Amino acid sequence: MVNPMNVTSALFEAFLKCPTKCYLRSTGQAGGENAYAEWVRAQNDAYRSKTAKRVIEAVADTEGPVDSPAAKDLKTSAWRLAADLHVQAGTIESRIHAVERLPPPGRCKPAQFIPIRFTFFNKLTKDDRLSVAFDALVLSEVLGRDVSLGKIIHGDNHASLKVKIPTLLPKARKISEKISALLASLPFHGERFR
Repeated sequence: MVNPMNVTSALFEAFLKCPTKCYLRSTGQAGGENAYAEWVRAQNDAYRSKTAKRVIEAVADTEGPVDSPAAKDLKTSAWRLAADLHVQAGTIESRIHAVERLPPPGRCKPAQFIPIRFTFFNKLTKDDRLSVAFDALVLSEVLGRDVSLGKIIHGDNHASLKVKIPTLLPKARKISEKISALLASLPFHGERFR
């Protein structure tokens, strides 16, 4: 039996921490997490909300409309920043914290799309970079063109790190394939984890 579950950004992040954790989440057996993990999740959620609002206000005041276009309207809509954007391409999907749309650099050139992640940690890890690379992978599949840059806004000072996607894309793709294989080997368990 083929498992219809998609590789989501949540499963991707869980796999980066521990493949077993990804397996348990995908089958709905994740169970209770420890107090520290719950605290980190609460901190990240609060930081994401506060920082997204801050970025949205800054962009709306200086650069143009902030919108949450449907994935099918990404290329055609005139927007500068989208927050909390759900994108899906085939069996991979992500809820991207924000996507910045830079206007085309010249005539007959496409706009540039930059996935943005927010994390409250001051020090970033390779997993943070791989997570934004996964967002870029899904976004590039939806757009039908390469996404070459990602951004992570993090820490107390809201530092911004530009992430070059092409160097991380092969690893993000390989991890996504491993998760797909894991999901395909599972019996169907009803609702999927997001």
